Amino acid sequence: MERNLEFTHFDEAGNARMVDVSDKDVTRRKASAMAKVLVNKDTFGLIKEGGIKKGDVLTVAQIAGIMGSKKTSELIPMCHPVITDATEVRLKLNEDEHSIEIESCVSSTGRTGVEMEAVCACTVAAMTVYDMCKAVQRDIEITDIRLLSKSGGVHGDYVRNS
Repeated sequence: MERNLEFTHFDEAGNARMVDVSDKDVTRRKASAMAKVLVNKDTFGLIKEGGIKKGDVLTVAQIAGIMGSKKTSELIPMCHPVITDATEVRLKLNEDEHSIEIESCVSSTGRTGVEMEAVCACTVAAMTVYDMCKAVQRDIEITDIRLLSKSGGVHGDYVRNS
């Protein structure tokens, strides 16, 4: 099987570059992502009851996730700065797993997708949960970071099956 190894983020001389999107159509773009933070029973109880000394874990993480989506191009070298139309970050407590489930949805009207912004929103929110709780638990796990769906653009729609 022969594959085309044309890399979009390198020029003919092998130098790194940002992809030129100026010829792409402006379309409505949307992406959603998720992450999960696993904590122990005691930490979960403190989060649920508002007993973490640094403050309201879920609200701070939600705001951090929104901010993270807006800063994505500052963190990922070849990512275009994107003006987002909306960013939602939702955190849900899962009592059975002692976890915080994080889901983001980012939308934009532009020439490039917002998949990285959605993934970054969840990741930053998860890292914020970790940061706010690390004083009471050191072995917190951040897991299941992944794109759930995307729509718009030349590559079409994508929905994760599992």
